[in-house]
Amino acid sequence: MFDPASIDAVAQVGLTIFGLTALVLVAKKNKWGFVIGLVSQPFWITTSLINQQWGVFAVSIAYSFIWIFGIYEWFYKKEKKRQK
Repeated sequence: MFDPASIDAVAQVGLTIFGLTALVLVAKKNKWGFVIGLVSQPFWITTSLINQQWGVFAVSIAYSFIWIFGIYEWFYKKEKKRQK
């Protein structure tokens, strides 16, 4: 049905574009970098599963939680502080 090599190629492009964009935005203290970072995680997870890279898979899951934590900190926690 789907060729794993072509899926992996798409995943490689996605993780490169979204991963690097996320890093640049976070480095510039732009909160949207955390959202883009989270968007990049399915690409990382896909390529780690296709290539059976279990360490990368585990780190990708951890990064997903870290990106979610960043979203909470920058979008929700800061909003609560402003409202006080």
